[in-house]
Amino acid sequence: MRITVLGKSPAWQDAGGACSGYLIEAGERRLMLDCGNGVFGKLRAACDFTTVDTVVISHLHADHFIDLVPYAYALAYSKQARAAGTRPALHAPPGARAIFRRVTGAWDAEQLIEDAFDVHEYDPAVELDLGPLRVRFHEVPHFIRTHAVQVRDGAASFTFGADCSPNDAIVEFARDTDLLMLEATAEQPEAEGHRGHLTPAEAGEHGQRAGARRLVLTHISDDHDAGLARAEAERTFGAPVELAREGAVYEL
Repeated sequence: MRITVLGKSPAWQDAGGACSGYLIEAGERRLMLDCGNGVFGKLRAACDFTTVDTVVISHLHADHFIDLVPYAYALAYSKQARAAGTRPALHAPPGARAIFRRVTGAWDAEQLIEDAFDVHEYDPAVELDLGPLRVRFHEVPHFIRTHAVQVRDGAASFTFGADCSPNDAIVEFARDTDLLMLEATAEQPEAEGHRGHLTPAEAGEHGQRAGARRLVLTHISDDHDAGLARAEAERTFGAPVELAREGAVYEL
C-alpha cells in the first residue's frame, strides 16, 4: 500500500498548498481519502484522475470535501473523463447527499456531485471491501459528525484520525497501526467552548497510547513552528515523529 499526501493544510490552505487529501494505491486500486480545497489540482499532478475508482470522505467540513465540485465538473465535461467513462464510487457520511445538493444548489446544480459520482452514504459500522483494500470507520469527537478511517491491505494498516478533540476512541481504533496520521491543528488547547482539535503534544500522546509504529502530524498550518510541533509530539510519543508535507509518500 502506497499513501501520497496531496494536501495537509487545516481549514486555511498553506501558500500554494491544499487542504485534506490522501491518495492510497494498492495493486490496480486507487482510492482518494478526503478532497478538500485545492486537492483536485494536486491529484491531477500526481496521477490520471480518471484512474481513481473510489473516494472516501471523513466528514462534511469544506476543507475535507469541497473539491468534489471541480472534480465533478471534470468528470462531467472533460474530454479525458468522457473518453474513459469514469464514474468513481463516492463513500460519504450519512447526510452527505443533502449537503452536496445544498452546496451546488446555490447555482442550480443540485445533482452535480450525484451525477458525476456513484454516491453511497456509508454506515460507519460496516466495513467496505474494496479489494485488495478494506476500509473501516470509527466516530470521533469534532464539531460535526466525523469518522476516523482505517485502510488495510493485508496485514498493513494506515489509520487517519480525521479532525478530533482528545478522545479514547481513536486510541483503540488505531491500536498497533503501522502508520497513524493525526491532526495537530491547535498550538494550544482551545480556550473556550467545545474542543474540536488536537495539539501536537496530544497527538503524540494518543499515538503512544495506541502503540502506533509510525506517527505523522497532519492538518497543521505552515505558520506553526514546525520544529516546536515536532519536538512536542516526540516528547509524548517517545519516538521520532514526522510532519506531513505535500508530495510525501509512505509505503506499507
